[in-house]
Amino acid sequence: MISCCGNGGCEGAAGTLIIIGGGSAAFSAATRAVELGAGKVTVINDGLPTGGTCVNVGCVPSKTLIRAAESLYRANHNPFSGIKTSGIVTDFSAIIEEKRQLVAELRQAKYINVIGDLPQVQLVKGQAKLLDGHSVEIGTMRLTADHILIATGATAAIPEIPGLAEAGYLTNESAFELETLPESLIVLGGRYIALECAQMFARLGSRVTVLQRSNHILPTESEDITNALTGYLTEEGLEILTGAAVEQVHRGKQGVVVRAKINDEKREFTAAQILVATGRKPNTRNIGLERAGVLLDEHGFIEVSPTLQTTLPGIWAAGDVLGQNMFVYTAAYEGGLAAENALTKADRLADYTALPWVVFTDPQVAGIGMDERQARAAGRDAEVATLPLSYVPRAIAARDSRGLIKLIRDKKTDLLLGARILAPEGSELLMELAMAIKFGITVRQIRESFHVYLTLSEGVKLAAITFGKDVAQLSCCAT
Repeated sequence: MISCCGNGGCEGAAGTLIIIGGGSAAFSAATRAVELGAGKVTVINDGLPTGGTCVNVGCVPSKTLIRAAESLYRANHNPFSGIKTSGIVTDFSAIIEEKRQLVAELRQAKYINVIGDLPQVQLVKGQAKLLDGHSVEIGTMRLTADHILIATGATAAIPEIPGLAEAGYLTNESAFELETLPESLIVLGGRYIALECAQMFARLGSRVTVLQRSNHILPTESEDITNALTGYLTEEGLEILTGAAVEQVHRGKQGVVVRAKINDEKREFTAAQILVATGRKPNTRNIGLERAGVLLDEHGFIEVSPTLQTTLPGIWAAGDVLGQNMFVYTAAYEGGLAAENALTKADRLADYTALPWVVFTDPQVAGIGMDERQARAAGRDAEVATLPLSYVPRAIAARDSRGLIKLIRDKKTDLLLGARILAPEGSELLMELAMAIKFGITVRQIRESFHVYLTLSEGVKLAAITFGKDVAQLSCCAT
């Protein structure tokens, strides 16, 4: 068992694990360790409540609030003739309270209760500091184990803008706790969190301005996707300005004032609140990593081998603290993999070959594998087929044909290399393509598979057909 020895030394028995962190990577590691027969697992958590970012201040609160905003938007933008609908926000604080209740329920059911049912797992509240490859301290208490997993996650990275700290700002953590809907909002950033929050607040009634430093939003994606999404968001009333260099922030009589240079033109923006969503930074400070010999990269994220072992034997790392693929499902995958490699010496390599991702705007941006630029840069003979949703019967019938489906294949092998989707509920189309990439299913096999008529997933088949035919010449259900 893991012993608690005050300031004295102690030794850990075989098959024991200490986990620093309390989010998805940590809990996945704990449950996997128990499955593998670990004698004792201690989870040490500080900062966010049990469950970490996803359930408390990330996925769960953001997606339920996005759905609330979407319900309001749909009520006020019904596309069908002869039907009149409308909606208003009568009590913003009630929306936030319902969100809090959902977070509390899922935290209890999916984290606290899970640990409670595992007698081998002990949950300790406190700030852990790494001493060496097998021991940590919490105050005056020292714990030792055969292996230690660092799963401390990440938090909002705040840019060094003069006056920003003094003016006050929101992050994803505080924005989801507002009791009053801000009349206006400036969003710094143009990636996942920034765009999801910007559209959500705009649909709930805030006047939103997005200031993005790069030349287009979602700067790692191709401009056909980002330009189309920018257009849809602008149509909803969001002001999106790219090439924005924020120079100074202060709080005036009317709210927060942001001075920025937009493509060399100096401009000033004022809003009730400012939301900072300019990236994430690792929670690696003050836990003794560098002192113990764990190597960090230039941004403070932990460097690991393909088996998720750090530069210090006995220490492993998983989740957002790695700075790559910062999704809850990859954190859970990495936590379980690290525990398995630590306790069994399996030396399994982390594999992200078929990793799907989604930006939960409306329409959603969903992706898997390489886009056309990445494929060609990798030396692949890449061919692209792009299908506007205006050719998908389900989208036509729903009177919402915003977006496109884009497939990238290797011309020589017919294997799918990647896909990008811009569509309402586009995320629901992604797993068919993820399975195709993971198991080597060809574009021809996708094209020859049955897809139910008048489903959005039929668009995947139509996109596959587009490699060899003009779908405008097809009749309904034709191949």
